[in-house]
Amino acid sequence: MLLENRAAIVTGGAGGMGKATALKFAGEGCDVLVADLQLAKAQQTADEIKKTGRKAAAIKVDISKKADVDAMAAQAVKAFGRIDILVNCAGGVMGIKGGDTNNCTEEDWQKIVDVNLKGTFLACMSVIPQMKKQKYGKIVIISSMGAISPATSVLHYHSAKAGVIGLSTNLAFELAPFNIHSNVIVPGPIETTFWDGLMTPGPERDKFFAALSKQEVPLGRMGKAEDIAGPALFLASGLSDFVTGQVLYVAGGQPLLPQAATFLNANRPA
Repeated sequence: MLLENRAAIVTGGAGGMGKATALKFAGEGCDVLVADLQLAKAQQTADEIKKTGRKAAAIKVDISKKADVDAMAAQAVKAFGRIDILVNCAGGVMGIKGGDTNNCTEEDWQKIVDVNLKGTFLACMSVIPQMKKQKYGKIVIISSMGAISPATSVLHYHSAKAGVIGLSTNLAFELAPFNIHSNVIVPGPIETTFWDGLMTPGPERDKFFAALSKQEVPLGRMGKAEDIAGPALFLASGLSDFVTGQVLYVAGGQPLLPQAATFLNANRPA
């Protein structure tokens, strides 16, 4: 198994890409601490992991708060004796609507950046001392296609997700002598509960997804959470021991299409 005798923390592990990744890791022999604001759902993920025979625990964490994140790392060491892998999946827009120059407020900016950029920084900082002690570690950070090739303007979220790419690059450079790797996954359109805060589930959203897939994604479909879990496994395992400081697009072929031709921009005014 690719992660036998390894221990991981997965933030945002209660659902979506985080849950899929946590379960994927467990299937490859990894013990997992599932961290999320939604403790009950995080515990459900942990319970599913335990059924595979691996150790698992759940913890409620607000990743924008240093005390919570430090407690997360301490619990992982207490439960597993080590931290080999950190996957930063926690993030989102937290129900905030809009985000272009017409409606992006300072308050919204701070809230989004605190969770998506500061939170990722805090999570990384919490595990680095243990990884240095081990002289081994794999950090995987989830960014967003909007950080690279935005189809619409969401200043706070896309800026934060661009920031984590810079964070990962610097960590990779600094931590390479300690055999600690840091890489980024940039998801394309992935069908998870992330979309619930943007569009109500139902026929209209299904129609939008179908059009989006046809016009935007060369492979012609929306991604699933499991499509992220596989690449995360690669970056967390020995298969990527000579890979650090990289950005991996997991987006069905995006961003191969020129932005001006995209479906979402087709009706924008000149």
